Amino acid sequence: MHEPLRDADLDRLRRVEEEYLTLEAQLADPEVLADPAQLRTLSKRYNDLGPVIIAFRRRIALGDDLEAARELLDGATGPERSMLMDDIDATADALAALDDELRELMLPTDPNDGRNVIVEIRGAEGGEEANLFARDLAEMYRSFADQHGWSAATLSASLSDMGGYNDLTMEVRGDTAWRNLKFEGGPHRVQRVPVTESQGRVHTSSATVSVMPEADEIDIAIDERDLDVDVYRASGPGGQSVNTTDSAVRITHRPTGLVVTMQDERSQLQNRARAMTVLRSRLYELAEDERNAQLSADRRAQIGGGGRSEKIRTYNFKENRVTDHRIGFTIHRLGDVLGGDLQPVVDALAADERARLLAGDEE
Repeated sequence: MHEPLRDADLDRLRRVEEEYLTLEAQLADPEVLADPAQLRTLSKRYNDLGPVIIAFRRRIALGDDLEAARELLDGATGPERSMLMDDIDATADALAALDDELRELMLPTDPNDGRNVIVEIRGAEGGEEANLFARDLAEMYRSFADQHGWSAATLSASLSDMGGYNDLTMEVRGDTAWRNLKFEGGPHRVQRVPVTESQGRVHTSSATVSVMPEADEIDIAIDERDLDVDVYRASGPGGQSVNTTDSAVRITHRPTGLVVTMQDERSQLQNRARAMTVLRSRLYELAEDERNAQLSADRRAQIGGGGRSEKIRTYNFKENRVTDHRIGFTIHRLGDVLGGDLQPVVDALAADERARLLAGDEE
């Protein structure tokens, strides 16, 4: 049975329409047009509200049509009455569908939707096997990005002795990148026989993934006086020199203690630019945590200690199984998932998030 929108919902929608009209006027104001930061913020909010307003205005029109048809029904007879009853049923069905659509449209929007993403992957517990698993995760995300038409560029990488990653930072660019990758942050656990195992025993190892929305200079202003910038010669696995010039860059943000290093590019300027991109994103994440009164809690929840007992997801090779422990979702297609077919897992996590929001549980 259709549950119509409550009076409180309709009042909220009317307030949203008032905000939409105010934004429309502000976006025509020359002062706003001359301020890139304000223009960007107001434009994003205006565009976000657009689908809600379109649906709400359609609902008002349908409600008026339904009321008019019911008034005409009182005096109608014969074929005219039958036709009006069909119209009333069709309009009521359309109204019910719009109410359901509006309930979803009124869910809190993620302020980071549409942003590019910085992904950091590190081998955690398990020695060289953890580093090899970090490489597997990096390849999984690269393939996932390819399937969506996003670009995935490695910003920095520290190779381990056997070709895994001690750590890797990549930038994923795409309109829907954040929406699909935001659930990936946390410790990932693998259970398999490592290539380093001679007795065929299954080992458990882990790698940590951190996912951050990419911030730009409008979002985060960094005072150059707060930075210590060191340059040095880039090195590869085992410490051997891979560059004859001091092109590697280490930037330390003194107020927070955050340190970012980049050495993959041959140019010191390129490495510095990449390091600043990552630093801004880390600072943006810290600012978000502060605004939510959870200083660094989200990042600590993502990273944890990297221990085997702390995990958001397990990849079990023997059982051909991937299990996301946050929602109890399991899929027996491990090879496909590691090959980049991550969408079934992402869809399950998104559906869980949507269900919790509809139930009013925004935690």
